[in-house]
Amino acid sequence: MTNNKNRKIVTRFAPSPTGLMHVGGVRTALYSWLWARRNNGTFILRIEDTDKEREVSGSIDHIMESLKWLGIDWDEGPKEEGPHAPYIQSERLHIYRQYAQILIDKGCAYPDPYTQEELDAFRAKADEEKRPFLYREHRTENPGTWDGHTPLRFKVPTIKRFEWHDMVYGDLSAGEEALDDFILIKGDGYPTYNFAHIVDDIEMGVTHVMRGQEFISSTPKFLSVYEALDVVPPVYATLPPIMGPDGKKKLSKRDEAADLFLYKDKGYLPNAVVNFLAFLGWNPGDEREILSVSEIITAFDIERIQKSPAGLNEERLKWTNREHLKLLSFEEQEEYIAHYLSDELKSHAGYTSEHLHNITPILMERITCGDDIKHMETEGELGYFFDMPTYINESLFGKTSKLTGEDRYAILAGYLEHALTLIKTITNTAWNKETLKADLWPYAEIVGRGELLYPIRFSLSGKEKSPDPFTLAEVLGKEETIKRIENAIHILNKS
Repeated sequence: MTNNKNRKIVTRFAPSPTGLMHVGGVRTALYSWLWARRNNGTFILRIEDTDKEREVSGSIDHIMESLKWLGIDWDEGPKEEGPHAPYIQSERLHIYRQYAQILIDKGCAYPDPYTQEELDAFRAKADEEKRPFLYREHRTENPGTWDGHTPLRFKVPTIKRFEWHDMVYGDLSAGEEALDDFILIKGDGYPTYNFAHIVDDIEMGVTHVMRGQEFISSTPKFLSVYEALDVVPPVYATLPPIMGPDGKKKLSKRDEAADLFLYKDKGYLPNAVVNFLAFLGWNPGDEREILSVSEIITAFDIERIQKSPAGLNEERLKWTNREHLKLLSFEEQEEYIAHYLSDELKSHAGYTSEHLHNITPILMERITCGDDIKHMETEGELGYFFDMPTYINESLFGKTSKLTGEDRYAILAGYLEHALTLIKTITNTAWNKETLKADLWPYAEIVGRGELLYPIRFSLSGKEKSPDPFTLAEVLGKEETIKRIENAIHILNKS
Protein backbone atom coordinates (compact mmCIF):
# COMPACT_ATOMS: atom_id res chain seq x y z
CA MET A 1 0.00 0.00 0.00
CA THR A 2 1.00 3.62 -0.60
CA ASN A 3 1.83 5.28 2.72
CA ASN A 4 0.66 8.80 3.62
CA LYS A 5 3.35 9.29 6.25
CA ASN A 6 5.69 12.24 5.70
CA ARG A 7 3.84 13.26 2.54
CA LYS A 8 3.03 16.89 1.83
CA ILE A 9 -0.32 17.73 3.39
CA VAL A 10 -3.15 18.00 0.89
CA THR A 11 -6.69 18.90 1.95
CA ARG A 12 -9.83 19.50 -0.05
CA PHE A 13 -13.29 20.98 0.10
CA ALA A 14 -15.72 19.07 -2.09
CA PRO A 15 -19.21 20.63 -1.98
CA SER A 16 -22.21 19.59 -4.04
CA PRO A 17 -23.78 22.39 -6.11
CA THR A 18 -27.24 21.85 -4.68
CA GLY A 19 -27.97 25.32 -3.27
CA LEU A 20 -26.59 28.12 -1.14
CA MET A 21 -23.41 27.76 0.85
CA HIS A 22 -24.27 26.42 4.29
CA VAL A 23 -22.38 27.70 7.35
CA GLY A 24 -21.46 24.12 8.26
CA GLY A 25 -19.97 23.55 4.83
CA VAL A 26 -18.07 26.82 4.97
CA ARG A 27 -16.57 25.86 8.32
CA THR A 28 -15.42 22.54 6.80
CA ALA A 29 -13.80 24.48 3.96
CA LEU A 30 -12.21 26.90 6.43
CA TYR A 31 -10.70 24.19 8.66
CA SER A 32 -9.41 22.28 5.63
CA TRP A 33 -7.88 25.47 4.24
CA LEU A 34 -6.36 26.43 7.59
CA TRP A 35 -4.72 23.02 7.99
CA ALA A 36 -3.21 23.22 4.52
CA ARG A 37 -1.97 26.78 5.05
CA ARG A 38 -0.65 25.97 8.54
CA ASN A 39 1.50 23.20 7.07
CA ASN A 40 2.47 24.84 3.76
CA GLY A 41 0.34 22.24 2.03
CA THR A 42 -2.12 22.24 -0.85
CA PHE A 43 -5.82 23.09 -0.65
CA ILE A 44 -8.07 21.77 -3.42
CA LEU A 45 -11.57 22.85 -4.36
CA ARG A 46 -13.50 20.02 -6.02
CA ILE A 47 -17.11 20.16 -7.16
CA GLU A 48 -19.07 16.94 -6.58
CA ASP A 49 -21.88 17.30 -9.10
CA THR A 50 -22.80 13.69 -9.80
CA ASP A 51 -26.31 14.05 -8.40
CA LYS A 52 -27.73 15.90 -11.38
CA GLU A 53 -31.33 15.75 -10.17
CA ARG A 54 -30.53 17.90 -7.14
CA GLU A 55 -28.13 20.31 -8.82
CA VAL A 56 -29.15 23.99 -8.66
CA SER A 57 -28.15 26.30 -11.49
CA GLY A 58 -25.60 28.91 -10.44
CA SER A 59 -24.48 27.01 -7.34
CA ILE A 60 -20.91 26.46 -8.54
CA ASP A 61 -20.39 30.20 -9.03
CA HIS A 62 -22.01 30.85 -5.65
CA ILE A 63 -19.62 28.41 -3.97
CA MET A 64 -16.57 30.07 -5.49
CA GLU A 65 -17.83 33.59 -4.73
CA SER A 66 -18.49 32.63 -1.11
CA LEU A 67 -15.00 31.24 -0.59
CA LYS A 68 -13.36 34.20 -2.33
CA TRP A 69 -15.33 36.65 -0.18
CA LEU A 70 -13.88 34.99 2.93
CA GLY A 71 -10.38 34.92 1.46
CA ILE A 72 -10.31 31.12 1.22
CA ASP A 73 -8.25 30.62 -1.91
CA TRP A 74 -7.55 27.27 -3.52
CA ASP A 75 -4.32 26.02 -5.06
CA GLU A 76 -6.12 23.66 -7.40
CA GLY A 77 -9.70 23.67 -8.60
CA PRO A 78 -12.05 25.45 -10.98
CA LYS A 79 -10.30 28.45 -12.58
CA GLU A 80 -7.07 27.37 -10.86
CA GLU A 81 -6.30 24.38 -13.02
CA GLY A 82 -3.58 22.11 -11.67
CA PRO A 83 -2.08 18.71 -12.35
CA HIS A 84 -5.25 16.85 -11.35
CA ALA A 85 -7.72 18.70 -13.59
CA PRO A 86 -10.58 18.60 -14.20
CA TYR A 87 -11.95 19.39 -10.72
CA ILE A 88 -15.63 18.99 -11.51
CA GLN A 89 -16.71 15.37 -11.09
CA SER A 90 -19.07 15.29 -14.07
CA GLU A 91 -15.98 15.92 -16.21
CA ARG A 92 -14.08 13.00 -14.66
CA LEU A 93 -16.36 10.09 -15.60
CA HIS A 94 -13.62 8.33 -17.58
CA ILE A 95 -11.43 8.21 -14.46
CA TYR A 96 -14.14 6.53 -12.40
CA ARG A 97 -14.64 3.94 -15.12
CA GLN A 98 -10.93 3.15 -15.02
CA TYR A 99 -11.05 2.51 -11.28
CA ALA A 100 -14.28 0.56 -11.71
CA GLN A 101 -12.50 -1.72 -14.16
CA ILE A 102 -9.70 -2.28 -11.65
CA LEU A 103 -12.26 -3.45 -9.08
CA ILE A 104 -14.02 -5.63 -11.67
CA ASP A 105 -10.72 -7.28 -12.60
CA LYS A 106 -10.05 -7.95 -8.91
CA GLY A 107 -13.46 -9.53 -8.50
CA CYS A 108 -14.58 -6.69 -6.22
CA ALA A 109 -17.29 -5.22 -8.46
CA TYR A 110 -20.13 -6.65 -10.52
CA PRO A 111 -23.15 -5.45 -12.50
CA ASP A 112 -26.42 -5.34 -10.57
CA PRO A 113 -28.70 -7.91 -12.28
CA TYR A 114 -31.90 -6.96 -10.45
CA THR A 115 -34.73 -4.65 -11.40
CA GLN A 116 -36.04 -2.09 -8.91
CA GLU A 117 -39.16 -4.25 -8.41
CA GLU A 118 -37.01 -7.26 -7.47
CA LEU A 119 -34.99 -5.19 -4.99
CA ASP A 120 -38.18 -3.87 -3.43
CA ALA A 121 -39.39 -7.45 -3.02
CA PHE A 122 -36.14 -8.42 -1.24
CA ARG A 123 -36.52 -5.48 1.13
CA ALA A 124 -40.17 -6.26 1.81
CA LYS A 125 -39.31 -9.84 2.70
CA ALA A 126 -36.56 -8.70 5.06
CA ASP A 127 -38.99 -6.32 6.76
CA GLU A 128 -41.53 -9.11 7.07
CA GLU A 129 -38.95 -11.32 8.75
CA LYS A 130 -37.85 -8.41 10.96
CA ARG A 131 -34.23 -8.48 9.84
CA PRO A 132 -32.06 -5.90 8.07
CA PHE A 133 -31.92 -6.04 4.30
CA LEU A 134 -28.44 -6.95 3.04
CA TYR A 135 -27.82 -6.91 -0.66
CA ARG A 136 -24.82 -9.19 -0.28
CA GLU A 137 -27.18 -12.02 0.63
CA HIS A 138 -28.63 -11.85 -2.91
CA ARG A 139 -25.45 -11.96 -4.97
CA THR A 140 -25.71 -14.11 -8.09
CA GLU A 141 -23.09 -16.63 -9.17
CA ASN A 142 -22.73 -15.22 -12.69
CA PRO A 143 -23.81 -11.57 -12.84
CA GLY A 144 -22.44 -11.17 -16.35
CA THR A 145 -20.29 -8.48 -17.93
CA TRP A 146 -20.81 -4.84 -17.04
CA ASP A 147 -21.79 -2.82 -20.09
CA GLY A 148 -21.80 0.59 -18.43
CA HIS A 149 -25.58 0.97 -18.66
CA THR A 150 -26.55 -0.90 -15.51
CA PRO A 151 -25.57 -0.12 -11.91
CA LEU A 152 -22.17 -1.44 -10.86
CA ARG A 153 -21.94 -2.70 -7.31
CA PHE A 154 -18.98 -3.06 -5.00
CA LYS A 155 -18.55 -6.58 -3.67
CA VAL A 156 -17.36 -6.32 -0.10
CA PRO A 157 -14.27 -8.57 -0.18
CA THR A 158 -14.21 -9.36 3.52
CA ILE A 159 -16.84 -8.97 6.20
CA LYS A 160 -14.87 -7.82 9.21
CA ARG A 161 -14.63 -5.16 11.87
CA PHE A 162 -12.87 -2.04 10.68
CA GLU A 163 -10.89 0.15 13.06
CA TRP A 164 -9.54 3.60 12.32
CA HIS A 165 -8.19 6.63 14.12
CA ASP A 166 -9.99 9.96 13.88
CA MET A 167 -7.90 13.04 14.71
CA VAL A 168 -10.81 14.53 16.66
CA TYR A 169 -12.80 11.56 17.97
CA GLY A 170 -9.90 9.18 18.55
CA ASP A 171 -10.09 5.45 17.87
CA LEU A 172 -13.34 4.34 16.19
CA SER A 173 -14.59 1.05 14.84
CA ALA A 174 -17.59 -0.57 13.15
CA GLY A 175 -18.40 -4.17 12.34
CA GLU A 176 -20.11 -6.15 9.63
CA GLU A 177 -23.44 -4.41 10.30
CA ALA A 178 -22.00 -1.38 8.48
CA LEU A 179 -20.86 -3.34 5.43
CA ASP A 180 -22.86 -4.31 2.41
CA ASP A 181 -22.52 -4.31 -1.36
CA PHE A 182 -23.24 -0.79 -2.58
CA ILE A 183 -23.49 0.95 -5.92
CA LEU A 184 -20.28 2.38 -7.34
CA ILE A 185 -21.65 3.70 -10.63
CA LYS A 186 -25.32 4.30 -11.33
CA GLY A 187 -27.19 3.25 -14.43
CA ASP A 188 -26.88 6.79 -15.83
CA GLY A 189 -23.10 6.49 -15.84
CA TYR A 190 -22.49 8.80 -12.89
CA PRO A 191 -20.59 7.50 -9.85
CA THR A 192 -22.05 7.60 -6.36
CA TYR A 193 -20.48 9.73 -3.65
CA ASN A 194 -19.27 6.55 -1.93
CA PHE A 195 -17.04 5.80 -4.92
CA ALA A 196 -16.25 9.13 -6.61
CA HIS A 197 -14.81 10.89 -3.60
CA ILE A 198 -12.48 7.97 -2.90
CA VAL A 199 -11.17 7.90 -6.47
CA ASP A 200 -10.68 11.66 -6.47
CA ASP A 201 -8.93 11.70 -3.09
CA ILE A 202 -6.56 9.00 -4.33
CA GLU A 203 -5.89 10.73 -7.64
CA MET A 204 -5.36 14.13 -6.02
CA GLY A 205 -3.18 12.83 -3.21
CA VAL A 206 -5.45 14.03 -0.41
CA THR A 207 -3.88 13.30 2.98
CA HIS A 208 -6.45 14.76 5.38
CA VAL A 209 -10.23 14.82 5.10
CA MET A 210 -12.39 17.06 7.32
CA ARG A 211 -16.02 15.95 7.43
CA GLY A 212 -19.23 15.92 9.45
CA GLN A 213 -20.41 13.28 11.89
CA GLU A 214 -22.86 11.87 9.36
CA PHE A 215 -20.00 10.20 7.50
CA ILE A 216 -18.76 8.10 10.44
CA SER A 217 -21.29 5.31 9.82
CA SER A 218 -20.19 5.03 6.17
CA THR A 219 -16.48 4.86 6.94
CA PRO A 220 -16.29 1.02 6.81
CA LYS A 221 -17.57 1.21 3.22
CA PHE A 222 -14.86 3.68 2.33
CA LEU A 223 -12.15 1.68 4.05
CA SER A 224 -13.20 -1.51 2.29
CA VAL A 225 -12.78 0.22 -1.09
CA TYR A 226 -9.37 1.58 -0.12
CA GLU A 227 -8.40 -1.91 0.98
CA ALA A 228 -9.60 -3.44 -2.30
CA LEU A 229 -7.54 -0.86 -4.23
CA ASP A 230 -4.51 -1.45 -1.98
CA VAL A 231 -4.32 2.25 -1.02
CA VAL A 232 -3.85 3.75 2.44
CA PRO A 233 -6.85 5.98 3.22
CA PRO A 234 -6.41 9.63 4.21
CA VAL A 235 -6.47 10.79 7.80
CA TYR A 236 -10.01 11.61 8.95
CA ALA A 237 -10.98 14.51 11.22
CA THR A 238 -14.66 14.55 12.16
CA LEU A 239 -15.99 18.02 12.97
CA PRO A 240 -18.58 18.69 15.70
CA PRO A 241 -22.10 19.62 14.59
CA ILE A 242 -23.23 23.26 14.58
CA MET A 243 -26.43 23.82 16.50
CA GLY A 244 -29.07 26.31 15.39
CA PRO A 245 -29.64 29.65 17.15
CA ASP A 246 -32.05 28.00 19.61
CA GLY A 247 -29.38 25.47 20.60
CA LYS A 248 -31.89 22.62 20.43
CA LYS A 249 -31.28 21.15 16.99
CA LYS A 250 -28.54 20.85 14.44
CA LEU A 251 -28.34 23.73 11.99
CA SER A 252 -29.91 22.78 8.68
CA LYS A 253 -29.87 24.33 5.21
CA ARG A 254 -33.45 25.45 5.81
CA ASP A 255 -32.38 27.72 8.66
CA GLU A 256 -31.99 31.33 7.58
CA ALA A 257 -28.85 31.64 9.70
CA ALA A 258 -27.22 28.88 7.64
CA ASP A 259 -26.81 31.04 4.51
CA LEU A 260 -23.31 32.53 4.39
CA PHE A 261 -24.27 35.41 2.09
CA LEU A 262 -26.83 36.54 4.65
CA TYR A 263 -23.86 37.75 6.69
CA LYS A 264 -22.29 39.43 3.69
CA ASP A 265 -25.54 41.25 2.90
CA LYS A 266 -25.85 42.40 6.52
CA GLY A 267 -22.42 44.00 6.35
CA TYR A 268 -20.29 41.62 8.36
CA LEU A 269 -16.59 41.85 7.57
CA PRO A 270 -15.15 38.70 5.96
CA ASN A 271 -12.30 38.56 8.48
CA ALA A 272 -14.81 38.75 11.33
CA VAL A 273 -16.86 35.91 9.83
CA VAL A 274 -13.69 33.81 9.48
CA ASN A 275 -12.83 34.58 13.12
CA PHE A 276 -16.36 33.63 14.19
CA LEU A 277 -16.50 30.40 12.14
CA ALA A 278 -13.05 29.31 13.31
CA PHE A 279 -14.28 29.42 16.90
CA LEU A 280 -17.30 27.23 16.10
CA GLY A 281 -15.63 24.12 17.43
CA TRP A 282 -12.02 25.25 17.89
CA ASN A 283 -9.98 27.63 20.02
CA PRO A 284 -6.33 28.68 20.02
CA GLY A 285 -5.67 27.34 23.50
CA ASP A 286 -5.32 30.73 25.18
CA GLU A 287 -7.49 33.71 26.14
CA ARG A 288 -7.49 35.37 22.72
CA GLU A 289 -10.87 35.77 21.07
CA ILE A 290 -10.20 38.27 18.27
CA LEU A 291 -7.60 37.03 15.81
CA SER A 292 -6.55 38.03 12.33
CA VAL A 293 -6.62 35.39 9.61
CA SER A 294 -2.83 35.02 9.74
CA GLU A 295 -2.99 34.54 13.52
CA ILE A 296 -5.66 31.86 13.11
CA ILE A 297 -3.51 30.04 10.55
CA THR A 298 -0.51 30.09 12.90
CA ALA A 299 -2.57 28.84 15.86
CA PHE A 300 -4.74 26.28 14.05
CA ASP A 301 -4.30 22.68 15.16
CA ILE A 302 -6.68 19.82 14.43
CA GLU A 303 -6.06 18.43 17.91
CA ARG A 304 -7.74 21.53 19.36
CA ILE A 305 -11.01 20.85 17.51
CA GLN A 306 -13.62 19.98 20.11
CA LYS A 307 -16.02 17.01 20.07
CA SER A 308 -19.00 18.78 21.61
CA PRO A 309 -21.51 20.68 19.42
CA ALA A 310 -20.88 24.33 18.64
CA GLY A 311 -23.64 26.92 18.96
CA LEU A 312 -24.37 29.49 16.25
CA ASN A 313 -24.70 32.52 18.51
CA GLU A 314 -25.79 35.63 16.58
CA GLU A 315 -24.84 37.95 19.44
CA ARG A 316 -21.36 36.47 19.46
CA LEU A 317 -21.05 37.15 15.74
CA LYS A 318 -22.16 40.77 16.25
CA TRP A 319 -19.60 41.25 19.00
CA THR A 320 -16.86 39.70 16.88
CA ASN A 321 -17.71 41.95 13.95
CA ARG A 322 -17.78 45.04 16.17
CA GLU A 323 -14.29 44.22 17.44
CA HIS A 324 -13.01 43.80 13.88
CA LEU A 325 -14.61 47.11 12.85
CA LYS A 326 -12.51 48.79 15.53
CA LEU A 327 -9.37 47.42 13.87
CA LEU A 328 -10.10 49.24 10.61
CA SER A 329 -8.26 52.45 9.87
CA PHE A 330 -10.33 55.63 10.11
CA GLU A 331 -10.38 55.89 6.32
CA GLU A 332 -11.65 52.32 6.06
CA GLN A 333 -14.33 53.06 8.65
CA GLU A 334 -15.46 56.08 6.62
CA GLU A 335 -15.70 53.94 3.49
CA TYR A 336 -17.64 51.31 5.42
CA ILE A 337 -20.17 53.87 6.72
CA ALA A 338 -20.57 55.47 3.29
CA HIS A 339 -21.17 52.10 1.66
CA TYR A 340 -24.28 51.47 3.79
CA LEU A 341 -25.78 54.95 3.56
CA SER A 342 -28.51 55.16 0.92
CA ASP A 343 -28.16 57.16 -2.28
CA GLU A 344 -31.20 59.14 -1.18
CA LEU A 345 -29.50 60.31 2.00
CA LYS A 346 -26.29 61.09 0.09
CA SER A 347 -28.31 63.33 -2.24
CA HIS A 348 -29.26 65.67 0.63
CA ALA A 349 -27.78 69.13 0.32
CA GLY A 350 -26.24 68.83 3.76
CA TYR A 351 -24.35 65.64 2.95
CA THR A 352 -20.66 66.37 2.52
CA SER A 353 -17.44 64.44 2.93
CA GLU A 354 -16.75 66.59 5.98
CA HIS A 355 -20.02 65.56 7.59
CA LEU A 356 -19.31 61.91 6.80
CA HIS A 357 -15.89 62.34 8.38
CA ASN A 358 -17.46 63.85 11.50
CA ILE A 359 -20.23 61.29 12.01
CA THR A 360 -18.03 58.25 11.44
CA PRO A 361 -16.79 58.01 15.08
CA ILE A 362 -20.37 58.44 16.36
CA LEU A 363 -21.77 55.69 14.19
CA MET A 364 -18.86 53.33 14.80
CA GLU A 365 -19.68 53.45 18.51
CA ARG A 366 -23.31 52.48 17.87
CA ILE A 367 -23.17 49.72 15.23
CA THR A 368 -22.25 46.07 15.05
CA CYS A 369 -22.66 45.68 11.27
CA GLY A 370 -23.75 47.56 8.17
CA ASP A 371 -27.34 46.51 8.65
CA ASP A 372 -27.47 48.69 11.76
CA ILE A 373 -26.69 51.74 9.62
CA LYS A 374 -29.55 50.91 7.27
CA HIS A 375 -31.88 50.43 10.24
CA MET A 376 -30.83 53.74 11.78
CA GLU A 377 -31.53 55.54 8.52
CA THR A 378 -34.93 53.86 8.17
CA GLU A 379 -35.81 54.92 11.71
CA GLY A 380 -34.82 58.52 10.94
CA GLU A 381 -31.76 58.44 13.18
CA LEU A 382 -29.34 59.76 10.55
CA GLY A 383 -31.17 62.40 8.53
CA TYR A 384 -30.75 65.11 11.16
CA PHE A 385 -26.99 65.01 10.62
CA PHE A 386 -27.52 66.45 7.15
CA ASP A 387 -30.80 68.39 7.27
CA MET A 388 -32.60 70.68 9.70
CA PRO A 389 -34.86 68.41 11.77
CA THR A 390 -38.64 68.73 11.73
CA TYR A 391 -40.05 69.11 15.25
CA ILE A 392 -43.24 67.07 15.29
CA ASN A 393 -44.24 68.16 18.78
CA GLU A 394 -42.81 71.26 20.46
CA SER A 395 -43.71 69.83 23.88
CA LEU A 396 -40.90 67.33 23.43
CA PHE A 397 -38.42 70.15 24.02
CA GLY A 398 -39.45 69.98 27.64
CA LYS A 399 -40.09 66.26 27.93
CA THR A 400 -37.77 65.87 30.93
CA SER A 401 -38.49 69.30 32.36
CA LYS A 402 -39.92 69.72 35.84
CA LEU A 403 -41.54 73.02 34.81
CA THR A 404 -45.35 72.88 34.85
CA GLY A 405 -46.64 76.43 34.40
CA GLU A 406 -48.13 77.92 31.26
CA ASP A 407 -44.91 79.86 30.73
CA ARG A 408 -42.73 76.73 30.85
CA TYR A 409 -41.93 76.90 27.10
CA ALA A 410 -40.94 80.56 27.40
CA ILE A 411 -38.68 79.68 30.32
CA LEU A 412 -37.06 76.88 28.29
CA ALA A 413 -36.60 79.35 25.43
CA GLY A 414 -34.82 81.65 27.87
CA TYR A 415 -32.50 78.86 28.93
CA LEU A 416 -31.67 78.18 25.28
CA GLU A 417 -31.08 81.88 24.62
CA HIS A 418 -28.55 82.04 27.45
CA ALA A 419 -26.88 78.84 26.21
CA LEU A 420 -26.74 80.32 22.72
CA THR A 421 -24.94 83.38 24.06
CA LEU A 422 -22.30 81.10 25.58
CA ILE A 423 -22.04 79.05 22.38
CA LYS A 424 -21.46 82.12 20.21
CA THR A 425 -18.40 83.05 22.25
CA ILE A 426 -16.62 79.82 21.29
CA THR A 427 -14.31 80.37 18.36
CA ASN A 428 -14.32 78.05 15.33
CA THR A 429 -10.81 76.85 16.15
CA ALA A 430 -11.89 75.83 19.66
CA TRP A 431 -15.13 74.22 18.49
CA ASN A 432 -15.23 70.71 19.94
CA LYS A 433 -17.34 68.73 22.36
CA GLU A 434 -14.89 69.22 25.22
CA THR A 435 -15.00 73.01 24.98
CA LEU A 436 -18.78 73.02 24.53
CA LYS A 437 -19.25 70.90 27.64
CA ALA A 438 -16.85 73.02 29.68
CA ASP A 439 -18.71 76.23 28.74
CA LEU A 440 -22.28 74.95 29.09
CA TRP A 441 -22.01 72.55 32.03
CA PRO A 442 -21.85 75.18 34.83
CA TYR A 443 -25.04 76.85 33.56
CA ALA A 444 -26.71 73.43 33.22
CA GLU A 445 -25.88 72.73 36.86
CA ILE A 446 -27.60 75.98 37.85
CA VAL A 447 -30.89 75.56 35.92
CA GLY A 448 -30.90 71.78 35.93
CA ARG A 449 -29.17 69.50 33.47
CA GLY A 450 -32.45 68.08 32.17
CA GLU A 451 -33.87 71.60 31.76
CA LEU A 452 -31.04 72.64 29.45
CA LEU A 453 -29.25 69.69 27.89
CA TYR A 454 -32.31 67.79 26.68
CA PRO A 455 -33.83 70.87 24.91
CA ILE A 456 -30.45 71.52 23.26
CA ARG A 457 -30.16 67.91 22.12
CA PHE A 458 -33.73 67.90 20.80
CA SER A 459 -33.09 71.24 19.06
CA LEU A 460 -30.17 69.71 17.21
CA SER A 461 -31.66 66.30 16.33
CA GLY A 462 -35.44 66.49 16.63
CA LYS A 463 -35.24 63.03 18.23
CA GLU A 464 -35.94 61.81 21.73
CA LYS A 465 -32.91 59.56 21.45
CA SER A 466 -29.68 60.74 19.84
CA PRO A 467 -26.04 61.33 20.73
CA ASP A 468 -25.35 63.83 23.51
CA PRO A 469 -25.71 67.56 22.62
CA PHE A 470 -21.97 68.27 22.80
CA THR A 471 -21.12 65.53 20.31
CA LEU A 472 -23.97 66.60 18.03
CA ALA A 473 -22.85 70.24 18.10
CA GLU A 474 -19.27 69.28 17.29
CA VAL A 475 -20.40 67.26 14.27
CA LEU A 476 -22.86 69.88 13.00
CA GLY A 477 -20.45 72.76 13.36
CA LYS A 478 -20.93 76.17 14.96
CA GLU A 479 -23.03 77.80 12.25
CA GLU A 480 -25.51 74.91 11.94
CA THR A 481 -25.73 74.49 15.71
CA ILE A 482 -26.64 78.17 16.18
CA LYS A 483 -29.20 78.00 13.36
CA ARG A 484 -30.98 74.98 14.88
CA ILE A 485 -31.08 76.37 18.41
CA GLU A 486 -32.45 79.69 17.10
CA ASN A 487 -35.15 77.73 15.26
CA ALA A 488 -36.03 75.90 18.47
CA ILE A 489 -36.23 79.18 20.43
CA HIS A 490 -38.61 80.56 17.80
CA ILE A 491 -40.87 77.47 18.10
CA LEU A 492 -40.90 77.62 21.91
CA ASN A 493 -41.73 81.33 21.98
CA LYS A 494 -44.75 80.64 19.76
CA SER A 495 -46.07 77.85 22.03
